[in-house]
Amino acid sequence: MGKYDELAQNIVREVGGKDNINSLTNCITRLRFKLKDDNKANTEVLKNMDGVVTVMQAGGQYQVVIGNHVPDVRKAVDEVIGVLEPVANDGPKGNLFDRFVDMISGIFQPILAPLSAAGMLKGVNAVLAFALGASYSAGPTYAVFNAMGDGLFLFLPIFIGYTAMKKFGGSPFLGMMIASSLVYTGFIDGSATAAFAESGGLNFFGIPFSIPAAGYGSTVMPIIASTAFAALLEKQLRKIIPDVVKLFLVPFFAALITVPLTFLVIGPIMNVVSDALGNGLIALQGFSPILFGAILGFSWQILVMFGMHWAIIPFAIIALSQGQPTQLLIASGGVSFAQTGAVLAVMLKTKNAKLKELSIPAFISGIFGVTEPAIYGITLPKKKPFWASCVIGGITGAISMGLGITAYQMGGLGIFRYTGQISPDGDIKFAIWSMILDAAALIAGFALAYAIGFKDDEDTTTPMSKEEAKLVATGKQNKLGKNEVVSPVKGSVLPLSQCKDQAFAQGALGKGVLIEPTEGIVRAPFDGTVMTLFPTKHAIGLISDQGMELLIHIGMDTVQLDGKHFEAKVAQGDKVKKGDVLVTFDIEAIKAAGFSVETPVIVTNTGDYLDIVETQNGEVTSKDTLITALA
Repeated sequence: MGKYDELAQNIVREVGGKDNINSLTNCITRLRFKLKDDNKANTEVLKNMDGVVTVMQAGGQYQVVIGNHVPDVRKAVDEVIGVLEPVANDGPKGNLFDRFVDMISGIFQPILAPLSAAGMLKGVNAVLAFALGASYSAGPTYAVFNAMGDGLFLFLPIFIGYTAMKKFGGSPFLGMMIASSLVYTGFIDGSATAAFAESGGLNFFGIPFSIPAAGYGSTVMPIIASTAFAALLEKQLRKIIPDVVKLFLVPFFAALITVPLTFLVIGPIMNVVSDALGNGLIALQGFSPILFGAILGFSWQILVMFGMHWAIIPFAIIALSQGQPTQLLIASGGVSFAQTGAVLAVMLKTKNAKLKELSIPAFISGIFGVTEPAIYGITLPKKKPFWASCVIGGITGAISMGLGITAYQMGGLGIFRYTGQISPDGDIKFAIWSMILDAAALIAGFALAYAIGFKDDEDTTTPMSKEEAKLVATGKQNKLGKNEVVSPVKGSVLPLSQCKDQAFAQGALGKGVLIEPTEGIVRAPFDGTVMTLFPTKHAIGLISDQGMELLIHIGMDTVQLDGKHFEAKVAQGDKVKKGDVLVTFDIEAIKAAGFSVETPVIVTNTGDYLDIVETQNGEVTSKDTLITALA
């Protein structure tokens, strides 16, 4: 069995099984599922699964964050689910913006790595041209490097033809066929336009059309729109063409209709749309480059967390593929180094051995521009370090735009993006400035995060006892460090944020849930000790045998009842077993007295745990798991 086979099987099972998966893609750190029904996925189980950082739902995607080894996990998942058939409706159920983000990310994610590699190759060629002079630029080695860098961009529609057609549920190779027509010799270099200029210009059965001066090579929007149309047409053709000839007549008629329509209508319209959208972003940037840089730099990590950065990235790709330098993404570069500096601050300042251990790979990943392990595992849970990195990112973003740093080709992430900032004639000043800014961002991110600090958690883990080791060996304990709390009260579960008391609602006392009781009995949610029993009996504090501290507060302002309508069944200091009755109370009498019986159940030592996961069930009994704490 492979290293990630078990993890892959568990992930597929918890997202609802193969039958619940419409499609699967991955980026640098995330498996991005499109599920038929998100409600069938066990989100909280996945969040607490070994090998999973967290789960995000955004842009119509169900995103399982894995970390740097996501390609290996993806291969293992593919072995489990096999080949997924294209589906007729793989789109998100969300709003138009969600649909747009999902579409763009699904099309560009699969080719982002080779796009970056091609840009880096062009950067390497520019460095060699600068170092070796004119003789190198005129030689065959330069030409080979140029072909490696420019080839993908020249035939970009073919790559997008494949990914877009797959995204729209059509046949990917039909998409490539359509795209090949757009970049055919003569149409891509302008020679066809010149050849037919004297005889009246380009036309199709007498219907005139024109091709952009630079051709359709390196364009994006025309092929996306034409494959969307072709996928829809292909589905209709499959319904009416007999099975015996469907294999070749479906692509025949699909291409016969789509390609001319693209030259005549779709292509010209989408070029206008593309130019308008691109010019809009440039106008926003031109209004105040420094303000644009500050906003984008500050918000970039937030955009990435929700997948919304895909609304911007394609326009940078379009510009660069057409040989136009761009500043659209420049402001986002420094924030990953600010994030990395914040991780270093946490690593050096925390006394929690587990957090130190997690910080090391997160720091290394951040240098190479992969910040999800840092965000989800380190800075976001600690809050202040995350916002510190955003602030520094905003500052470096504003400075980078003020300096006019420009990208000339696609680059990689982190330190690998510098090659993209080397001009075709070998000028490396923008790359040098970015290096300086990144170093400053790392130092400033570290200094600010270290200075403002964060709530640190001592490492409270203890060696495994013989009893625990026996449980693990016999398979009777699912996961060390995972403490489950059954519901102490039967009733309806609500988010803690809906509590009428703001101290509870804002989490000042810790994380937890709110229960609207339907039975006036409080039972022990675990084996432990009664740490505190208020004289008014309206609140009880417990500590489990594993060290979890839990507060059960029956009702709001019920302290004013001075114990009336409450009866304690235990005393402070008593040992209790899970299910023991602790307190009984009269729900109707308390309500009649004018008080709410909503009952917060709070983990008061929340800081001792990596995560507190609340149940997603709307109703619970004393046998149902209410809270799971990951130590």
